[in-house]
Amino acid sequence: MCLRLSDGGSIVIEGARFARHAGAGSFGGKTFMDKTVGIIGLGIMGGAIARNLVEREWHVVGFDTDPAKCAELAEAGVAVVESVALVARSVPIIMTSLPTPAAVESVAKSIAESGQPQRIVVELSTLTLADKLRFEAILKTAGHIPLDCPLSGTGAQARMRDLIVYASGDSAAIARCGQLFADFSKQSADLGAYGNGSRMKFVANHLVAIHNVATAEAMILAERAGLDPKLVVEMVGPGAGGSRMFQMRAPMMVEGKYEPATMKVSTWKKDMAIIAEFAGDVGCETPLFTLTQPVYSQAMAMGLGDQDTASVYEVLKKTIVTAPKSG
Repeated sequence: MCLRLSDGGSIVIEGARFARHAGAGSFGGKTFMDKTVGIIGLGIMGGAIARNLVEREWHVVGFDTDPAKCAELAEAGVAVVESVALVARSVPIIMTSLPTPAAVESVAKSIAESGQPQRIVVELSTLTLADKLRFEAILKTAGHIPLDCPLSGTGAQARMRDLIVYASGDSAAIARCGQLFADFSKQSADLGAYGNGSRMKFVANHLVAIHNVATAEAMILAERAGLDPKLVVEMVGPGAGGSRMFQMRAPMMVEGKYEPATMKVSTWKKDMAIIAEFAGDVGCETPLFTLTQPVYSQAMAMGLGDQDTASVYEVLKKTIVTAPKSG
């Protein structure tokens, strides 16, 4: 697949021509459109972000190893290219949203070896601090600016631009990404030193794990009490006992429909292992978080790994329901 800069300064990708915005600037010795960004990883999160940016008139250059995802996002207006190196050649800012540490490291090496001038590389995935630091070292050695910017929110929230960006690293680079973040999230913050974004994400996900299981327990309690589940969702969600997880996941539990998943149980188990490791490293016991782990493990054992984490409701239905007391 060919991707080149035309003599007139526009980007040409597979015959599609994207006109330059007024006020285009330069970065790393090349001139780019003001609103041009690369996204590597077009899955649940990356794909939703790409769609939202296209809607806000960003020129998104994307890459994924899955041909089906590439085809789907191309239909949505993303300029899909055939390699990480082509993304790096075409944009001043690259975002990565990837499923495994190995994939993140491989992409970092591909960007570093692409021979391009300085790029801002925004890592959005949930990884251990060791993985994030490895990503940073690879890119800094090659002269790029890595940012650690994990996201708070599910795939469903990503589609609605209901995300929070936990940005950390070089403050000038974070400021340069301000409009980019604003066009696919509802809030972002510069949290200081590289790695603080991940630390904040671990704290947030600690609560998500607990709130999700607590929601399932509460909904089963309501069912056993003879309450209308839909009315419970309507009345409890906005009240003092509600949470964002209750508002998102309780309706799924009522319907008993856990696909398409906004967060797969299998992926969530990986994230929980990262949080547990982090808590141990900083010397903090997490009794409530720890109590939820067997619930997610049982969901995996029940074959629910590809379903939404709201499916823990099915686990608790089998494990916490008892015969009511007489009278």
